Amino acid sequence: MSVHHSSRVYLRLWRIDVVRRTGIDATLSSAAIARAVAAALEAGRAPRPASVTVVLTDDEELADLNLEHMGVHGPTDVLSFPMLPPEAFDEGRASTGPERSRGRRVHVGDIAVSVERAVEQAEAGRGGQTGDVRWSAADELRLLVTHGALHLCGWDHADPEDEAAMRALERRLLDGV
Repeated sequence: MSVHHSSRVYLRLWRIDVVRRTGIDATLSSAAIARAVAAALEAGRAPRPASVTVVLTDDEELADLNLEHMGVHGPTDVLSFPMLPPEAFDEGRASTGPERSRGRRVHVGDIAVSVERAVEQAEAGRGGQTGDVRWSAADELRLLVTHGALHLCGWDHADPEDEAAMRALERRLLDGV
């Protein structure tokens, strides 16, 4: 799939590259996507300065990525590809870590979102990662990029306690963006 539009947004010490595949109408501006990602990076204590790439695409590309990287057939709404080890997100490193002192921007990772799936989930009232939230496609897309960015920072929802903590943080972040 070819790139239709790519934009680079700088927010504080974050650089968010937003790539929209041909034919994808994201329903949300690159600036709004970048704000959601930056808020999640702050909350996840990502090293600074840092960059993240967000690819807005469709079910077909997500299905290919899901099979290749997760061994799962079929599309999903969001996939994250972290580039840093968990210790990169230790308390305190975010503001004083070696990456900042040297001024080098580190790449935290990539997020791929199926805008097609986000729109479908929102229209069917199956949003919010819980499958029971009714809101706009733009809100669903904000959630998915927030969710993906938190995964880049080491957050997970494999067990009920972690899932509850991640969902609570997502709600706080979405209320504040």
